[in-house]
Amino acid sequence: MDPKDIKEIKAIIDLMKKHDLSVFEIEKEGYRLKLEKRPSVQPSTVVPPAVPAQPKAGSTTPEPAPPAAKAIETVPLKEIVSPMVGTFYRSASPDSAPFVDVGKSVTEDAVVCIIEAMKVMNEIKAETSGIIAEVVAENGKPVQFGQVLFRVR
Repeated sequence: MDPKDIKEIKAIIDLMKKHDLSVFEIEKEGYRLKLEKRPSVQPSTVVPPAVPAQPKAGSTTPEPAPPAAKAIETVPLKEIVSPMVGTFYRSASPDSAPFVDVGKSVTEDAVVCIIEAMKVMNEIKAETSGIIAEVVAENGKPVQFGQVLFRVR
């Protein structure tokens, strides 16, 4: 890798930070670069402050303290992002059912939406498997390259 390439990648990373982008992808002349920022927030456990137990009237032994709250396990959601700029459509035609809805299971090859770009209808595949947790993009509205369309658990 050429030092010039490293400088360009660093400049892209700086732009991603400046504009709060989570994904950047470019392909040119047989060279493909994808930068993806993962959330840096670690799940934490909130433990209520310990309150000394008050003895009951006439009792000499204190009551046991309640057990500490357990950490809630969070499963990171996978994102299906737009591979291009265009108009997002959830179904093949206005009177058709959406390709996917919240709660529907998808595989890597499942078509999840269509993005129209320059009068061409492009079927977008999930490229991940799981269950649709959220539909982020709005039907019939423009989407940008790298914009989150769906979240999958």
